[in-house]
Amino acid sequence: MHANVGERLVIHGKQVGQADRHGEILEVRGEQGGPPYFVRFDDGHETLLYPGTDCELEHERQAH
Repeated sequence: MHANVGERLVIHGKQVGQADRHGEILEVRGEQGGPPYFVRFDDGHETLLYPGTDCELEHERQAH
């Protein structure tokens, strides 16, 4: 995964009924946009994150 500051990501819930977590990338600490990323989640929690297979960048939907 390659990301930029300001992009948003989502970590999908791993169990049935578990909500997805959404956050904003505040810092990219790896080389050339690679992990780790310092992320602030919508609940205010901040963490250094190495994304797994349950994580993806959110793509803004464009109105047509």
